[in-house]
Amino acid sequence: MEGTGKVSVDLVEYAFEGKIVLFTTPYQIIYFDTERPIKMRRLQFHGDFYCIEYHKKEVACNGLLFNNIYQQTYINLDNEDYIEMDYILKKIILELEDSSSYATAVVKAYLQLILALCSKIKSKEISIAEEKTTNHPLMKFKILLENNFHKERQPSFYAEQMGLSPNNFSKICKQHFLKSPSTLIHQRVILECKKLIHLSYKSMKEIAAELNFDDENYFSRYFKKHTGITPTAFRENVGISIVADLSRE
Repeated sequence: MEGTGKVSVDLVEYAFEGKIVLFTTPYQIIYFDTERPIKMRRLQFHGDFYCIEYHKKEVACNGLLFNNIYQQTYINLDNEDYIEMDYILKKIILELEDSSSYATAVVKAYLQLILALCSKIKSKEISIAEEKTTNHPLMKFKILLENNFHKERQPSFYAEQMGLSPNNFSKICKQHFLKSPSTLIHQRVILECKKLIHLSYKSMKEIAAELNFDDENYFSRYFKKHTGITPTAFRENVGISIVADLSRE
């Protein structure tokens, strides 16, 4: 994508300028706000075609490019990166028009190459950012959230653990993550919900219990409120990953 403007992902707004690659997952809410038209190409793939969790050893993009609630959802491309990505995308288009029995394998290889290159760029961006924020108090919040989101979903709990007033906690959270504490907490819970729905054969009742919802109905209402779709419909549309089959072996 190339241009200047703002993109809203799940109601969180990011400013962008120049050439970027935006990463989204099913049922995220995306809006663009631009004064001028932007150039855009979309590369969309289903988990049945290429599962990012299954291929995490080759391309560790799950939690880096996708499903990363703590970072902006795009990477910036310099001219060299852009030319390389553009070349690979053109090769994918040619293969998709090819009826050869090898076309699918070639497209998968090109897709994996794009994800690997983007992961490399994102890792560099994160390393630079972390050098500036190593001792930032919200690094502690990330650890607290990862360890407690299953049970603790009130911002006041995390503010108290960090020794901050709720107002100060909310203020620095918005400054650092561009999100309120409540938004981050809900996003982390929903991320885990999607993971269990997509990467396991667990029933909705089992998932609700594992994530400490009062019952399956409350879990379903919570999920739909934050995604616009029920957990059952999400599984029907997104499917169950091959990773779920491997866990049964």
